[in-house]
Amino acid sequence: MLQAAALPRGERVLASAAGSDGSWLLGTRSRLVLLDAAGEVVRLPWEQVEDAGWDQETSRLQVREAGEFGAPRREWTPTVTEQEPRAFLELLRERVTASIVVQRQVAVRGKRGVVVACRRNPTGGPLHWTATFEPGVEPDDPEVRAAAEALLARVRAELGELADTPADDLPSIS
Repeated sequence: MLQAAALPRGERVLASAAGSDGSWLLGTRSRLVLLDAAGEVVRLPWEQVEDAGWDQETSRLQVREAGEFGAPRREWTPTVTEQEPRAFLELLRERVTASIVVQRQVAVRGKRGVVVACRRNPTGGPLHWTATFEPGVEPDDPEVRAAAEALLARVRAELGELADTPADDLPSIS
């Protein structure tokens, strides 16, 4: 089953965790690889992992993919066979954290608002921009849209020259 991961030449697994259903989670320097029990393979660059959480009581890992606003975001919740897959969880946290170049939030409705993030794979590559609207904050609201656009401009200004490098998925806030 693990051969199905078909990692690129020179890439190797740094940590892994087995799912109770026969699935596998593999972590490399540049990506998270999810192999489900049926053999489907998802290769997710670290900068595309929006968040992940570990529930020790149920041995469940939750991984959510970053995505376009309004589009369903893929999520995986495997139950892991180990009590606590320490090496895999450490790699997951380190790689996701290392992908964040900058992340800022602006409140629009009470404490809720929009989060603009600029991420890059820890091994290098293009910038990836995301705008995440927190629950209860409607992106179609002109006030919200204006706040999101102002935040994006402020974050890009903070990055200076780095922000001028080509970004392959600058968020569409309009």
